Amino acid sequence: MRFIALLTIFLNIIYPQNIRVAVAANVANAVDDLKREFSKNHKNIKVFVSVGSSGKLSAQIMHGAPYDIFLSANSSYPKELFKNGIGESEPKVYAKGVLALFTAKGLDISKGLNALQSPKISKIAIANAKTAPYGEAAKEALESAKLYSKLKSKFIYGESIGQTLIFTLKAADVGIVAKSLLYSKEMSKYKEGRDFVEVDNSFYKPIEQSALLVGKSVEAKEFYNFLFSKEAKDIFKRYGYIVSE
Repeated sequence: MRFIALLTIFLNIIYPQNIRVAVAANVANAVDDLKREFSKNHKNIKVFVSVGSSGKLSAQIMHGAPYDIFLSANSSYPKELFKNGIGESEPKVYAKGVLALFTAKGLDISKGLNALQSPKISKIAIANAKTAPYGEAAKEALESAKLYSKLKSKFIYGESIGQTLIFTLKAADVGIVAKSLLYSKEMSKYKEGRDFVEVDNSFYKPIEQSALLVGKSVEAKEFYNFLFSKEAKDIFKRYGYIVSE
């Protein structure tokens, strides 16, 4: 028995196990820290990440893409997959996302969404509500604030929330983005209260982000379980997410 155990350890070192994780764009920054923390106790498991809009990733999984775990930006896509027989267990919420109003042009956004009515703002980046849950939440927030119809002609649509951030940095005056994307090293020069502010969360339903375990391997289950550990929750909190204790 000892020989078998040693052989297993040896084989794991020589032939590390790979898992593939489909990650919603808003988790793109946090997932690097998650991988590093996970690898501390799982050096034999290599985690490969594919980032995209939740809608596109969900469609890929539905058509057989070989992902082991799906980290969605909402709960409806994982639930739909599970309803269609994909997944080892029901999806589980790993974090709640937060919308932020962000400008890289030094504009005054202290009034929150109402600031978007300023004549100085001609282009507003938001994510496509049909493919990106953060786009759906942004649309809901603007509708709640009675601003969506008034501002519609100003919108530039990103396919994912990650692309929306790029548009905000390069083409738009302001963007409605995932707060989690504003905590990377590259974004450290932008400060909360000056360059970005949270969107009033009473304007949109909580963005409950769920994970779906798709693969059957032990390694996939290890990473999936890690997502709900204290260590992972601490990482999510550092990136502006709301997590249950």
